[in-house]
Amino acid sequence: MNDAAITFGPALVVVLILLTVAGAAVVHWGELGQGRAVLIAAARAVAQLAAVSLVITAVLRSTPLTGLFVLLMFGIAAVTSARRVGTWANLPWTALAIAAGVAPVLALVLGAGVVPLRPIAVVPIAGIVIGGAMTATSQAARRALDELKARHGEYEAALALGFLPRPAALEICRPSAGHALIPALDQTRTVGLVTLPGAYVGVLLGGAGPIQAGLTQVLVLIGLLAAEAVSILVTVQLVAAGKLSRDVTIENVGVSRDRAHRRRFRGARNRRRRSRAQRRERSPRQS
Repeated sequence: MNDAAITFGPALVVVLILLTVAGAAVVHWGELGQGRAVLIAAARAVAQLAAVSLVITAVLRSTPLTGLFVLLMFGIAAVTSARRVGTWANLPWTALAIAAGVAPVLALVLGAGVVPLRPIAVVPIAGIVIGGAMTATSQAARRALDELKARHGEYEAALALGFLPRPAALEICRPSAGHALIPALDQTRTVGLVTLPGAYVGVLLGGAGPIQAGLTQVLVLIGLLAAEAVSILVTVQLVAAGKLSRDVTIENVGVSRDRAHRRRFRGARNRRRRSRAQRRERSPRQS
């Protein structure tokens, strides 16, 4: 057994419980959200990793099962992102955004032979890239939708100036959504100085040397940057086109908002016409 590996025992259980309770307490008493969410997330992490640990050996022995496992990870990522953005109706579009970032990165690293086409190598790389693209998609969509809601007056002003709905939405939401790439940028900039990310530590614990661990981590970080950048770009375009939204009302962005704008404009124009007609009717009577 590797002496550097973390082993299961009473001390580990106690430490995990203390960390979970402390996190939940800080969230609850600091009014940062629901402390229960921390407890549920920790319990799910334990249960899910336990289940994966039981089946991963069989998965890694079979190439078809490995492919199915990667597809399962992708499907769960798309569902999670859709729920985080707002509604189940977003599922096809969050899947598209995540796939747009993940597919070219995996195709390049596997096709070039940089990552061996073996289950033991494909599963962790695919999982890391899919997870990064999922987070970037969720963050970009939420930031873009929040910005459009907060600055809806500017969006309508852009429409009044002659902008089409999609370009007008892009002018509002693109800068804010781009901030979703900041965590990946900071992690890449500070790697080795502030943090030693999971891939580096995992390769070291697996018995490889520091040079091999460093090469693996660099590949993962730059691959994540590329995947997340593409996913964020696609997400912003989908939000501007009205495909990604929090509900199905006229408060959505894109075409539906433009229709609402036109309805309000026509209503105001009709009211002005009626007001002018009433004044003309009253004028002869007064004279």
